Amino acid sequence: MNPTTTAYGTWSGGRFMHFGETLDEARFIQCIETAYNSGIRTFVTSDVYGNGKADELLGRALAGIDRSTYSLVGMIGHDFYQGQRQGSRGYPRFTDPELRGPEGYADFVHMATSKELERCGSDHFDLLMLHNPDESGYTSEILWQAMKSAKDQGLTRMLGIAPGPANGFSLDLVGSFERFGELIDWAMLILNPLEPWPVGLTLPACEKHGVKVMTRVVDHGGVFHDDLTREGHIFKPGDHRTYRPEGWVQHGMDKADRMRPIAEKHGLTMIQFASIWNLSQSPVECVIPTFIQEAGDGARPIEDKIREFAALPDIRLSAEEVEAVRQIGDNTGCMTLKGASKRHSTSERPDEWPMREDLLVTAGRYGLGSDW
Repeated sequence: MNPTTTAYGTWSGGRFMHFGETLDEARFIQCIETAYNSGIRTFVTSDVYGNGKADELLGRALAGIDRSTYSLVGMIGHDFYQGQRQGSRGYPRFTDPELRGPEGYADFVHMATSKELERCGSDHFDLLMLHNPDESGYTSEILWQAMKSAKDQGLTRMLGIAPGPANGFSLDLVGSFERFGELIDWAMLILNPLEPWPVGLTLPACEKHGVKVMTRVVDHGGVFHDDLTREGHIFKPGDHRTYRPEGWVQHGMDKADRMRPIAEKHGLTMIQFASIWNLSQSPVECVIPTFIQEAGDGARPIEDKIREFAALPDIRLSAEEVEAVRQIGDNTGCMTLKGASKRHSTSERPDEWPMREDLLVTAGRYGLGSDW
């Protein structure tokens, strides 16, 4: 099965990515079961979440279900098998030269994909994505031939790329399409009505190269789930959202309220509205919110949020409505983007590197400007 319009990601539930309450294993599995029973038919997981534990729990939740009734999306990219965790930076990419050279990429891809499939209880992925790539992930012919080998061996039907974990990588992404567009079927990108930039810049390139898009963070940190407190919302210590700028909840909710009349016009809840806004833009074909059990007594059950999203109606906004929402949510320049940049002349981190002249040439061809 190809990825469907609605999807569930195993980063939900606070167990492996710290948002809201941390669900225990039984409830984590129950959420996946709720998603399937509510009609969601695409499930996305990454091997690095819990060093394989998220894969295992997904496999347990889907055990006994006809494999042909759902689409399974796996992601590989970090090496937690041989690599050592580097604090908040997490595990190194498998392309880290301290771990292996290009001659070892194919063996790693085969090993990591096979082990993830075993944990998921399946003999193949419908889509295998390169997760959080470093510069090599966007430029290495040897790496993408290793990904192709996984497809040739029947471990996956399709291939994709999932930039992250932060936002950016726009020019790198377009550059990868120019090099490897024939191999890349899907890209997973950050997009929602409060973050139309910078991913909106890359959608025409995705369409040109026939790359379908699934969009994550459509909930914008929970704002579009519509159950955050406008002023003084209390997040648990360690919640990833505490690292956002002060006042972001109120600022986001104020903008969302200006969009609300369009949602109400179409009979949509706010998470449905945010999802439909994404899907109203070509070539977006799949949306994946983060489902969060907020902390505190009386918080809305996460299962209710899953059912609400699963009931997404099959409608699209007009081009005028899409643009009106984009203007309200315009966040151009609001953050320092990752990936290739003129900010530095050496690569100091695995998710940022110096600008290359070929990327500026590519930017010119796509009308993306030169101020990077």
